[in-house]
Amino acid sequence: MTTTTTGTALSAEELEAGRRAYQLDRQHVFHSWSAQELITPMVISRAEGSWVWDGEGNKLLDFSSQLVNTNIGHQHPKVVAAIQEQAGLLCTVAPQHVNAARSEAARLIAELTPGDLNRIFFTNGGAEAVEHAVRMARLHTGRYKVLSAYRSYHGGTALAVNITGDPRRVANDYGNAGTVHFHAPFLYRSQFHAEDEAQECQRALEHLETTIQLEGADRFAAIVLESIPGTAGIMVPPAGYLQGVRELATKYGIVFIADEVMAGFGRSGKWFAIDHADVVPDLLTFAKGVNSGYVPLGGVAISEAIYSTFAERVYPGGLTYSGHPLACAAAVATINAMREEQMVEHAASLGTEVFGPGLAELAAKHHSVGEVRGVGAFWAVELVRNRATREPLAPYGASSPAMNELIAACKSRGLLPFANFNRIHVVPPLNISVQDARTGLTILDEALTLADAHTAG
Repeated sequence: MTTTTTGTALSAEELEAGRRAYQLDRQHVFHSWSAQELITPMVISRAEGSWVWDGEGNKLLDFSSQLVNTNIGHQHPKVVAAIQEQAGLLCTVAPQHVNAARSEAARLIAELTPGDLNRIFFTNGGAEAVEHAVRMARLHTGRYKVLSAYRSYHGGTALAVNITGDPRRVANDYGNAGTVHFHAPFLYRSQFHAEDEAQECQRALEHLETTIQLEGADRFAAIVLESIPGTAGIMVPPAGYLQGVRELATKYGIVFIADEVMAGFGRSGKWFAIDHADVVPDLLTFAKGVNSGYVPLGGVAISEAIYSTFAERVYPGGLTYSGHPLACAAAVATINAMREEQMVEHAASLGTEVFGPGLAELAAKHHSVGEVRGVGAFWAVELVRNRATREPLAPYGASSPAMNELIAACKSRGLLPFANFNRIHVVPPLNISVQDARTGLTILDEALTLADAHTAG
């Protein structure tokens, strides 16, 4: 089942409520990742399916899934009903007590995770999931250091942002988090002078093993790796890379943590992105798509070996809202709806039949497009000033007037994009209709003409 929209225009009351919300926001709300006086945040007054309405009453196709988390779209009736029903039964309970919603959510998640990742520790979001996965790995191994890729994002909390590789880490990095960064494969901007994907894979694995050896192989507790990097650019790993990482982790006694916070729960056209490689990590972190962000929820799926470490030893960590009943009820309804409506299969089909070929056509048409890459409902459009030199349309870690112009053009035409640095990510809800998906590509096609004006041709 795919989502369509039947919403009407915003009423005068909704418009007035939006204006008041904006005024109060500017007076009292402190926004993340922002210079507070330099932003004009968009008001979202209503949302339905793959569409949102801004505070001015404009209707936009949500090609961002907000922060790539509303995998089942906005206001899915089955999930809304489940939250309402749970609220009437049990709004909250301390995590040391059993509740039916949490137990069922854990069962459903364990059915989907690869291998023996059958124990679920619930958190309030992805960053906390990463923090706890690393804590588990450190206690399990008795080691401290952690490996992470430069082009990565693992969350905004203290440890998670230091494990992160992208520039948002730098202002928070004091060199004391025990993190060692390395270059993961990315052929388009290869650090290894590779000529093809096979060569990129081989050289990236050699680089990783050398880094492990030079930094002290017996010092590493974990390697944290996004199965498919999300915010960093949706670089699908070359064949054999994740298998190679698994082998290196096993060889050196390092816990392999697969970060599936963004790529998981159907985004890649499989329940988890690591399923494309048929690899089983030791720990798997999740959030976002587990309940489409309707109520904050994340977690760690734990292998039997790591579970055994804490079978008779206290795990020193917990959260007041871990496994919150409303969040878990939303997860149960989300997973069931995704299965019943075949959303994961639909996402896979969108990748092969709509986004793959459609974005390839845009790349052939617009000389501002250096590369398109992705899978399922998880795609990136890499924008450049010069195809030959691959100079990005915005510098790494920043935006540019050209990118701002492109984003504004998308919004003015009715498309809400996800943009990061020099890229536009095509990441709509997994159940977006084929018609709406093609509409989004048509709008992006029109907007890219403006980006072409900033290129060398």
